Parts: sequence; C-alpha cells; structure tokens
Amino acid sequence: MGAGISSTATENNVETGLDDIPESCISFLLKNLEPQEICKLAIVNKNFHKASSADFIWESKLPPSYKFLINKVLDDQENLGTMTKKEIYAKLCQPNFFDGGTKEVWLDRRSGQVCFSISSKSFKITGIDDRRYWNHIPTEESRFKSVAYLQQMWWVEVLGELEFEFPKGNYTLFFKLQLGKASKRLGRRVCNLDQVHGWDIKPVRFQLSTSDGQNSLSQCYLHTPGEWAYYHVGDFVVDKPNGPTTIKFSLAQIDCTHTKGGLCIDGAVIYPTELAERFKLF
Repeated sequence: MGAGISSTATENNVETGLDDIPESCISFLLKNLEPQEICKLAIVNKNFHKASSADFIWESKLPPSYKFLINKVLDDQENLGTMTKKEIYAKLCQPNFFDGGTKEVWLDRRSGQVCFSISSKSFKITGIDDRRYWNHIPTEESRFKSVAYLQQMWWVEVLGELEFEFPKGNYTLFFKLQLGKASKRLGRRVCNLDQVHGWDIKPVRFQLSTSDGQNSLSQCYLHTPGEWAYYHVGDFVVDKPNGPTTIKFSLAQIDCTHTKGGLCIDGAVIYPTELAERFKLF
C-alpha cells in the first residue's frame, strides 16, 4: 500500500513544503518555543511570519500580572488598546522607568520574567543632604546616570523599599556597590581609591524583609576596590501574585569606633533567583 501511494504521488508530481503547513499548526508549534526562537522562525516565510504574531502565543510569554505592569509603566494608555500582545511584550522587554525615574522594570527577553533595578536616589541614606559626607555624582556606569558617593562618615545606613505586584516565583535582591570613585582620564577608566577606608575592620550588615513576614539577614566585608560588585542581600518567595508585595532592604555599618569612606552606591537589583547566577556575587 505504501509503495502504491508513493508511486501515485510521484506520477502526479505532488510536492509539499513549508508553505503548505496551515498557519494554525505553525502557531501551535511556536507557542512552545522561547521568544528568541519564535522571532528567528518568523523569517522562514510569510506563513511563519503571520503565525508568529498571534496574540495567544505572546500572551503565554507575558507574566500573569502583565496588565498591572502595563498600567504601572506605560504612559500612552490611548494606544494600548491597539497594541498586539507581541508589541506589548517587546515594549516591556525595554527599560521602563517609574516612580519618578528612580526605579526600572523590564522583562528578560529569553524567559519573560520580571527584573528590577532601583536607583540610589530612591534610598533613604543617613546624612545624604550633608555634602561633607555624601554626594550624588554623574556617571555613565549607572543605568540611572548617577550614583551616591560617601566621602567619610561614622554611621552608614541605607534603606530601600519597593512595592510591586510580583509574578509568582523566587527572587533575589542585591546591592550594587563599588569601593572607589571612577572617572575618565585621557579616555581611559581610572578609579580613585584615596578615600577608601574602614570597610576591612567590620562587616556590612544586609537585611531584607517582606510584607508577608519573610526576613533575611547576612554580613559581608566589602571587597574588590575599583570594581562594581553585587552583594547578596536576601531571597524571597511570592506565592500569592494577585496583590502588591512590599520589599524593604538595607545596608548598614554603624560601628562608630571608626569612620568609613570611599563607597559608591549605584542602587539595588531584583532578579528571579534562577537568573541571578549571572552576577559576580559576594
């Protein structure tokens, strides 16, 4: 029987190819791929291109709380109703600032998971208004174009807070810190370490707490002068994604037996725990 069918197909010169696959079948297959793979296959032919834009594909890649996310960061609500789910996904994968430009949220392009960056300008820093101790200095090394720089102080305490409707999952929070003040000289990066002192005497204390009662406490000496480093503050779990969760976190070195100085604070980042391995951790 198989030979008969093969013979008939040959006699009638019947040829099939990718153009003959129904668009609905293509869309169903694409739904099971990662966003980057979908975009690569979209250039195969017209059917793949059209199928790759189906709303149900891209809605499955968006986090469950994407409507909250849209309302939080997108200003142009009038055009929102005309955007496809693919366009919404692409928009949310870009840096989106909120809270007066002091916080940033975006989707990881590969996984669609939510990531955050929080500027030092949103922190409550003891003595930040006294220029004898702290300054905000401009820099291209920060996503927010500015970092907080400590010249010298006895009591160092930095408090941060974020309220957001997190998708369900596990998250990790880091402070992004550097010992020394970087600048450009003759086109090359140099880092002034003259004011760096006091961080090798006692460790810095990091704390994290959530509105649903999770807590984390750790201590660590600051290392690697002249390089930005991510210091692990703590992990938290979101089990109930249908409401806002408040995250409070802090950095403190309040031993007044010695001064501390030469510290740059870029801010903090929050990543899904499975993506956090990309950072240089302490």
